[in-house]
Amino acid sequence: MTDQQVHDVVGVGLGPFNLGLAALLDGASADVDVVFLEREPEFNWHEGMLLEGTTLEVPFLADLVTLADPTNPHSYLNYLRETGRIYEFYFYETFQTPRREYNDYLRWVVDSLASCRFDREVTTVEWDEKCECFEVVACHPATGERFVYRSRHLALGIGSGPQIPDHLQGHPETDVFHTARYRHNRERVLQADSVTVVGSGQSAAEVFQDLLERQVANDYRLDWLTRSAGFFPMEYSKLGLQHFSPEYEQYVYDLPQATKDEFIPNQDLLYKGIDPGTSAEIYDLLYRRSIGGDRPDVGLFAMTAVCDIEPVGDAYALDCRQWQADETFVHESDVVVLGTGYERQVPDFLAPLADAIAWDEQGRYEVTPDHRLDIDVPGEVFLQNASVHTHGVGVPDLGLGCYHNTKFVNRLVGEQVYPEDTNTVFQDFSLEQFCEHAPGASRTGGREPIPTHTQNDDS
Repeated sequence: MTDQQVHDVVGVGLGPFNLGLAALLDGASADVDVVFLEREPEFNWHEGMLLEGTTLEVPFLADLVTLADPTNPHSYLNYLRETGRIYEFYFYETFQTPRREYNDYLRWVVDSLASCRFDREVTTVEWDEKCECFEVVACHPATGERFVYRSRHLALGIGSGPQIPDHLQGHPETDVFHTARYRHNRERVLQADSVTVVGSGQSAAEVFQDLLERQVANDYRLDWLTRSAGFFPMEYSKLGLQHFSPEYEQYVYDLPQATKDEFIPNQDLLYKGIDPGTSAEIYDLLYRRSIGGDRPDVGLFAMTAVCDIEPVGDAYALDCRQWQADETFVHESDVVVLGTGYERQVPDFLAPLADAIAWDEQGRYEVTPDHRLDIDVPGEVFLQNASVHTHGVGVPDLGLGCYHNTKFVNRLVGEQVYPEDTNTVFQDFSLEQFCEHAPGASRTGGREPIPTHTQNDDS
């Protein structure tokens, strides 16, 4: 099927970021013709991790539209109003949204939009010089039916996928699998005699907590290994959270790429640690299990890299190294759940545009300050959650996603439909900003460099 219409925007992928763009465009007074394509048959957000009791790590204000337009009909508060739950939420008195309800909210928004198409897996995108538009080819994953869409602009929102290091691959997915599949495989896990969780991010912590809560009823050994230096909490102080702001994002963008490549991977605890509430709940449960001299059948061991996994009968041998003491050991487990993170890859469907795209020395996208792909065609390509290397760790943040979409909408319409917020934080990140705001500060030059202070240095 060929869609003869030339749309203003075709969105590829339908996660919270592109869905937020669809919602903001739907709420704008300007007439923008859009269609969003998703390969899955229906909308679900991280379905394998929709566990009871888990919440978003951002406040409910970081929904699809509120930070740009609190009056938008696609807001989370309007979802509560329309579904008859607003008083229940009022008495709930919690800023963080249950993850299952956030997913239900997103599905509610999808149902209210006419622009979403499911069972559309994009296979090729190329620029058609004749009609001066992108030609987007998609197919139905089950039937193979072919669909062609034309558009002046693109919005790439394919997000990231589960990452399993090569040396941990090659085992049955029922026994060794990523946390993204945990809820689907949980019944199998509960039948095991021993379970090991690998990794110390929020997903690994939630899986460990869920297994810990079910351990007594199912009687398995439970271990938790991580190569990190400890089971540390995510940075959640109010001043620390200001790193997820437009100002910090601009500061990072303006730095040399070599500087960014050096420090961004070392900002793990801004977004990869464990939520303090989750950490406290795990500890409290372990404490209660130890009353009266009992010892939970549980092990937690940090500074430990899993170097290999090999089958041993019906179980698996994990070849491990405690890197600080430089000691190796083997750990056996029936099931291994891998919290090894997510990765963003350049999709194969962009191959026809490869020569038009600007790439950096490491084969990554060159990106504009407002998150557009640097590409040598007249059409715009708006990037969703694909520019951590240029803009920093705030890129995947749901609140900043709304800010990015504000810029996309304004650029598409050609006027300021939604305000582009500035001066959103109480601290300065660039020297230029500090000198501008602090009357006693001015630039100097020619001095000897001052050694970098450690985090605990009071000077």
